Amino acid sequence: MQALKSTFILFLILFSSLLLSAQNKKTKKADATFNAGEYSKASEMYTKLYSKATTKIAKAELSFKLGECYRKINEPKKAEKWYLKAVNARYQDPMSVCYLADAMKMNEKYADAIVEYEKFKDLVPDDPRGADGVQSCELALKWINNPDRYIVENMKDINSKQSDYSPAFFKDNSVLYFTSTRESGAGNEVNNNSGQNFADIFFTMRDRKGKWNEPVPANGEINSQFDEGACSINQSGSDIYFTSCKVVKNETVGCQIYHANYTGSGWAQPELIPLVKDSSISVGHPAISPDELTLYFVTDMEGGVGGKDIWKSTRTAKGQKWGTPVNLGTPVNTIGDEMYPYIREDGILYFASNGHIGLGGLDIFKLDKDESGHPLIVNLKPPINSPADDFGIIFDGKEETGYLSSTRAGGKGNDDIYSFSLPSLVFTLKGTVRNETTDETLSEANVKLEGSDGTSLETNSGTDGGFKFRVKPETDYILTTSKTGFLKGKASESTKGLTKSTDIAVEIFMSPINASIEVQNIFYDLNRWELRPESMVALDKLIETLNLNSNITIELSAHTDFRGSDQDNMILSQKRAQSVVDYLISKGISKDRLIAKGYGESQPRKISKKLGDKYDFLNDGDVLTEDFINKLPTVEQKETAHQINRRTEFKVIRTDFDESGVKFGE
Repeated sequence: MQALKSTFILFLILFSSLLLSAQNKKTKKADATFNAGEYSKASEMYTKLYSKATTKIAKAELSFKLGECYRKINEPKKAEKWYLKAVNARYQDPMSVCYLADAMKMNEKYADAIVEYEKFKDLVPDDPRGADGVQSCELALKWINNPDRYIVENMKDINSKQSDYSPAFFKDNSVLYFTSTRESGAGNEVNNNSGQNFADIFFTMRDRKGKWNEPVPANGEINSQFDEGACSINQSGSDIYFTSCKVVKNETVGCQIYHANYTGSGWAQPELIPLVKDSSISVGHPAISPDELTLYFVTDMEGGVGGKDIWKSTRTAKGQKWGTPVNLGTPVNTIGDEMYPYIREDGILYFASNGHIGLGGLDIFKLDKDESGHPLIVNLKPPINSPADDFGIIFDGKEETGYLSSTRAGGKGNDDIYSFSLPSLVFTLKGTVRNETTDETLSEANVKLEGSDGTSLETNSGTDGGFKFRVKPETDYILTTSKTGFLKGKASESTKGLTKSTDIAVEIFMSPINASIEVQNIFYDLNRWELRPESMVALDKLIETLNLNSNITIELSAHTDFRGSDQDNMILSQKRAQSVVDYLISKGISKDRLIAKGYGESQPRKISKKLGDKYDFLNDGDVLTEDFINKLPTVEQKETAHQINRRTEFKVIRTDFDESGVKFGE
């Protein structure tokens, strides 16, 4: 019996060893598949291994590897799921925390991502991705809530349920080339890397009505049974540069860049551009400069800054050999990946990166310069960028229109092509002309608009007192109004700094020439006549009125309340009126246009409809005599009435003043 028990235990040990050996072989095979870049196939193999794993350590390692597979094939939701399992199982590689945060950021879980980036900062203090990740999440929330004016729309006419990306213009904006994994291409077998068909280069043409035709594979010899795409075409349409990724059994072969000429009926047989000597190194995403003397491309070969970097090769003339590749270095390249370079017509470099501060995944950036001329990396922000991957941008010449690639939510397939355009800013200045005394609207007032750019426009206010002008961006405007029987009115507005189309509202008040107009916010200390500083600010508006209406002569009057003797109030009001006149003269107003008059308490205020609407205990037509005030029921109401009586006013007494000092008619 004991011998039988020993034999059974030995059998279990041998069986477990065989199972472990088989598992190890399957793990090595899955690892080899992953290392060969066949991430979709590797994910299936790792999933089967995970279902049979019995130890926490094995499950943690397989979770991380599955996260890596889904990160590589750009499925952030699945990547987050498996990285989270790895982190919860205390997987030892701190990059599991960083990649978990990256996936959360792409899934717009910014608060959760910040927590993980903070953990990564503690684990690897010297790695900038922790601090950069926190900053990215904070800025992403700010940018998403304040997007730029671009309109981004899915190109539903040309996108498929598969991947469509990396657009390029052919000669002009009526023909668009792009990369696609749709089934109508030459590469109709499944790519174990992406899990989709091998990619080919397609093109579509726009008809006279602006509608894009059904895309078809590019004519000629550039497509094969393997991956082709990410092309760049010179401005004349005679040359194409594209990436081709061959598959050779039992060999590690990297992607390479090829060149082909257009023959008129299609693309000729492509030729390899030998940028690297080692064929196992992948080179791709070509971008030819407008002068065709510089070729930008992407590779992760030795000598780079981080993961995939942007490099360039130059030549002395078209047709000459390309020179030794040079890494663009910082600030373009980072510890992350920089991909899909594009040189705009003005020579500015655009590219995609997940290493610079962004919203999540790949964002589109441009290499600009700051005020001192130093290189400056600029994130194009939403809606050009999104939390998903955004890449492969092109512009229609100098216009702020073009196309880009994105995996953002709401697309037709995994990668989709989107159009973008920057609509013109539309500013409308809508105004109303009103009577300063009654607040009623004034019709048939002449309204003149003058802009800092030299613009000069005129119109008349309508029956409702309204007027409207179409105005330009980044411009200052002055509006002046005139109408018989009224003083000219003035207002200023500006469109400088406005980044969104806006209807600007303005009201211009005009004072009747025959009315007494109160000068608001004139203050004195008790029983004093010297102007307080805040009063001088208020008088600047009166100075503007006098300058605008240079033909008028005014009486400047001061009034007191009923408290104090009549004689004292008369003297005090005269001194106050004179202090205002003296201030106006000091500011350049001719003394011949000004008369100071103190009325003391002799002219109690008559309440207008406008003032009656402001105070519920006063009515239109009330006169604030001493007897009226004494009958008011509360101390507060009485004090308010006294305050209304204490005022500074002006009224027009002549309209024939000439700057020379000679009155008209003399």
